[in-house]
Amino acid sequence: MNIFPIRTEADYEKALSRIEMLMDAEYGTPEGDELDILTTLVENYEAKHFPIPACDPVEAIRFRMEQMGLEAKDLTPIIGSRSKVSEILNHKRQLSISMIRNLHAQLNVPYESLIGA
Repeated sequence: MNIFPIRTEADYEKALSRIEMLMDAEYGTPEGDELDILTTLVENYEAKHFPIPACDPVEAIRFRMEQMGLEAKDLTPIIGSRSKVSEILNHKRQLSISMIRNLHAQLNVPYESLIGA
């Protein structure tokens, strides 16, 4: 097992090819260990070179609403008045800390999605 840092696109492609070959490796075997190490290296390379942009909080809320079959009016107990809900969903008002807490607690929207970080 010769494992090296992934520094270039060619290194990255080579690591992906090797991971594909090792996908059926059993845990605790030398091949399984190699797969584990390569996967970690690839994840690190991808985090540096292909970062995932921050989520738009309104899109996160809309996504959860769709998943749960909710309408804007269903958010009034969580966010406040219908006008506040409308302003939030139309990007005319920022989420407050209490709104973020309520959306997380009641709809299980991740904090990271709500703060756009």
